[in-house]
Amino acid sequence: MGCVETAAIAQLLEPFIELHESRLRAISTYIDLLLKWNARINLTGIRESGEIVQRHFGESLFAAKYLLEQQMPQTAIDLGSGAGFPGVPFAMLAPEVQVTLIESQQKKATFLKELVHALGLKNVKVFGDRAENYPGTADLVMLRAVEKFTRALPMAARLAKAGGRIALMIGSRQTEPTRKLSSDVNWANGIDVPCGTSRQLLIGTKFIKVE
Repeated sequence: MGCVETAAIAQLLEPFIELHESRLRAISTYIDLLLKWNARINLTGIRESGEIVQRHFGESLFAAKYLLEQQMPQTAIDLGSGAGFPGVPFAMLAPEVQVTLIESQQKKATFLKELVHALGLKNVKVFGDRAENYPGTADLVMLRAVEKFTRALPMAARLAKAGGRIALMIGSRQTEPTRKLSSDVNWANGIDVPCGTSRQLLIGTKFIKVE
């Protein structure tokens, strides 16, 4: 058992999603490993486990649930995965989807590989290099709290298949500038994340170019 009881995790996640016991235990293990690694490298500025559950897991799982209800992808990419959000919670929720975590910082990539092994996630691969060097594309590309956002967004569009989706978890003030940054993506209206965080889930579809 990790550092947070599953009953407490379930209660904190109530506004976002309802999970069965095995997934709650996996989240407890995840938090335990995250806090141990966070003492050595900066994976998250949030140090309190309850806040980690709501801010990181709540937001990621809310987005994953919505995206999976809309359309089940075969492949997904988490661009700039960092501590594994939103890609790892997404993969936990959708074991049939092949998920790639792209993380160029080697220490963070090493953490992600240990995390994937600890959670027994057979559907997750870690690409420990720059996104520019990733050779593939995916049906869904996810982006959350990435540095140099204006550079990351065009990369997300490149990594998405034609007709594929891009999902961003951003501050509500960022939604309008985002629409102007990517002319090859058709953006839907933003969806408010629960708990009054002023965060939105913004989903776009990459245009299919007609030759």
